Amino acid sequence: MPPHSSSTPDLPTLLHTLQHALQTNPSSAQRELSTAKIALLHSNALIPSAQTATSTLQTARSILETGALISIHLKDPSAFVRYWSQLQPFYDYSAPDYSPSPDRSKITGLYLLLLLSQGDYAAFHTVLEGLVAAEGEGGSGTGSGNASIVENDPYIRYPVELERSLMEGSYDQVWKDTMGEGVPGDEFALFSQDFLHTIRRGIGSCAQSSYPSLPISSAKNLFFLDSEGAVVDFARENGWSVEDGRIYFPKVDELGAAAVAGGEEGVVGEIGGDVGAQKETIQNMVGYARELEMIV
Repeated sequence: MPPHSSSTPDLPTLLHTLQHALQTNPSSAQRELSTAKIALLHSNALIPSAQTATSTLQTARSILETGALISIHLKDPSAFVRYWSQLQPFYDYSAPDYSPSPDRSKITGLYLLLLLSQGDYAAFHTVLEGLVAAEGEGGSGTGSGNASIVENDPYIRYPVELERSLMEGSYDQVWKDTMGEGVPGDEFALFSQDFLHTIRRGIGSCAQSSYPSLPISSAKNLFFLDSEGAVVDFARENGWSVEDGRIYFPKVDELGAAAVAGGEEGVVGEIGGDVGAQKETIQNMVGYARELEMIV
């Protein structure tokens, strides 16, 4: 173990400083986060072990959790993923007097939300299944007990319900959930823009595989954009043509050729290959957009 430096603050002091920065000015915590990594190394607390005091391990875990939350505020998903990976041994560790983390479900819910915003549904379900399995091992083993973390924990339930709405094509419900009072915390709200991008991408996939074109006026509300100019920018980003107040999508055969050339499944595969279901979804969304137009 590296020799301890007298100039390195102790772990409780670092934790207090980081928690204060999280509440007041997360961008000011960069130096303290770097110092914390050195202090964890000096304290033999980067990875939990029986040779390290339980109180030290719990403080180290809290430092890593605070770092994860700060990275969300700094909009640094790569740093958040690194903290998530570092925290897993602490979450799996078991020892006398080593109490479970009260923030584990919050950190896990944020990680699920990050995976969802990135469209990584396989990893999303892997993490979720691990949670249910872990609860089954530690609980009564009954079916209702296994499901309780998904049904009763607001931090876990939130991304699970969003994923369900996304899979159903209920993009308007996702939009309402990410903007409403059901968001379980400030860090979750910071994902709103990422989710809106996911929603727009999904709606665009439905639209371009179901219709040759859409009016810009309808597309503004359909894609949850603030202006028709933003619609035009969004259309051009996706390679769609804009002419005479309408968005024109590539033909289906052109989409297929582009998917083959890019070695991808294509936009239809992103939300399922049932074109009929996609058309029904987009019809519902167009109707919703028209209702919004009447309100606005």
